[in-house]
Amino acid sequence: RAGQGTAICAFSKGKLNVGTDTVQQGVEGLMYLLSESSKLMISEVDFQDSIHVLGFSDELNKLLLQLYLDNRKEIRSILSELAPKLPSYHSLEWRLDVQLASRSLRQQIKPAVTLKLHLNQNEDQTAQVLQTDPSTLLHLIQQLEQALGEMKTNHCRRIVRNMK
Repeated sequence: RAGQGTAICAFSKGKLNVGTDTVQQGVEGLMYLLSESSKLMISEVDFQDSIHVLGFSDELNKLLLQLYLDNRKEIRSILSELAPKLPSYHSLEWRLDVQLASRSLRQQIKPAVTLKLHLNQNEDQTAQVLQTDPSTLLHLIQQLEQALGEMKTNHCRRIVRNMK
């Protein structure tokens, strides 16, 4: 396809009377605009606002909007196929271990939390074993609760709404 792209750019150069680099940059810019807009699934109004600042004519803005509306679902499906397949959560097992004494210290309490995280990846199931102390686990829980609280703010809701 690289040869076809070069041929098209060379053909466009002759038709448009501009350099090959200019044509290539224009195509790459158009690809970026459409892929990012489709990835975020922005609305018609947001897309129009985004391209309005580029200074194109109203006719070209309407053509770009129609191109976006006609192709955004197909672009999203292609992007989802290209995205890496990340592992997903299946289940979690946990255990609390407490060391009560050792040879050097008789009355020592040393707790440890062991987590076994089961993940699904490409229809295979894997397990990851993690171990931490309770204070680190509490800190992690607090950070996750804070992140959940952030998701309830108007700013995050707006972002999430635009991502859908």
